[in-house]
Amino acid sequence: MFRVLMMGIFTTILTLALTPLVRLLAFKVGATDKPDKRRVNKTIMPTMGGIAIYLSFFIAIFFLQPIALSVSVPLFIAATIIVITGIIDDIKELNPKLKLLGNVAAALVIYFIAEVRMDLVSIPIFGDIHLGIFSFPITIIWILAITNATNLIDGLDGLATGVSIIALGTMAVISFFFLGGSNIPVFIMIFTLICAAVGFLPYNFYPAKIFLGDTGALFLGFMISVLSLYGLKNVTFISLIIPITILGIPITDTIYAMLRRYLNHMPISSADKHHMHHRLMSLGLTHKQTVLTIYGVALIFSLIALLFPMTTIGGTVLILVALVIGLELFVELIGLVGEDRRPLLKTLKKIANKINKRDNP
Repeated sequence: MFRVLMMGIFTTILTLALTPLVRLLAFKVGATDKPDKRRVNKTIMPTMGGIAIYLSFFIAIFFLQPIALSVSVPLFIAATIIVITGIIDDIKELNPKLKLLGNVAAALVIYFIAEVRMDLVSIPIFGDIHLGIFSFPITIIWILAITNATNLIDGLDGLATGVSIIALGTMAVISFFFLGGSNIPVFIMIFTLICAAVGFLPYNFYPAKIFLGDTGALFLGFMISVLSLYGLKNVTFISLIIPITILGIPITDTIYAMLRRYLNHMPISSADKHHMHHRLMSLGLTHKQTVLTIYGVALIFSLIALLFPMTTIGGTVLILVALVIGLELFVELIGLVGEDRRPLLKTLKKIANKINKRDNP
C-alpha cells in the first residue's frame, strides 16, 4: 500500500505539471468559455482542463499502479470516447443528441467489453431479483445519469472537481473498509483518480485559471458511475443507496432541474440559471462561499452514506426518511424549484400557526 500511496502522490504532481500545458493547448485550439448571460465568468476562460486529469490517471493506471490490463484497457477505451466527446463539445459545442451518442457508446464499451454491469438486486422481504434483460438498460441509464448529473453541476470554479473528490473519497473509504480485499483494485483506481483530480483543483478553484470543461466534467462523472458499478454487480438495498447518497448533490440538482423545467413548461434539456449554485448566490453568498457551502453539503451526504454499512434495515429507513425531509427543506429554503413552490415549508407554517392559535386563543 505504501507503493500505491507514493504513486498516487506522483499522479498528483503529474497533473500539476500537465495542467498549464493543457491550458495553453485550450487557448490554441479555441476551447474557451466566453462570458454570457448563462455563465458566471467575466473573462474568456480556457476549458478542456479534464485532459490533464485523464492523462495523469491513465498514465498511472498503465505504468505505475498494479492494475490488470483486462481491467484498464476497456476502461481506457470507454473513457477516451467520453473525453473525445467532451473535447469536441468544448471546441465546437456539440448537438445534445451527438453528445448523448458519445456517452452511450462509452457506456456500451463498459457493458459489453469491460462486462461491468448490474445483474442481481437483493431487496429485504422480496429476496434476490435477477435483472435478466433489464440489466442492460438499468446499467446504461445508471452510467448516463451519473455522468450527466456531474456535468450539470459544473457551473462554478472548482465546484464539480471538489464535489467529485468528496464523492470519490467516500467511495474509497467504503471500498477499502466495507467491501473486502477483492475490491483492492477498485480502491486503487478510485484513489488514483482522487490524486489526479487533487492536482487539478489548485488551478480550478476560485479564481480559476482553467475550467474542467465538458471534457473533465463528463470524464469525472463517467468514472464515478463506472467505479461505483464495481460495487453494484450484485446489488443489495444498502449497496444501491450508498452511491446515490454519495452523489446527492449532482443527483438532487438534476432531479429538481427536470422538475422545475417540467412545471414551468420548458424542455427538460433547456439551460437556465436556477441550479443550486445559482440559487445560493442569489441569496447573497459570494462565488467562493457558494462553492464551500456545496462542499459542506456534499460532505454531509458522504457522512450519511458511511452510516449505511453500519446500521440495520430499520436504521437505514429512518436515516433515509430524515435525509429526504432535510433535503426537501434545504431545496425549498433556497428556492431550487421556485420561490413560490415550497409545499413542506407552507405545511409546517400552517401547523405552527394552528399550534400558536391553540396556545394563545
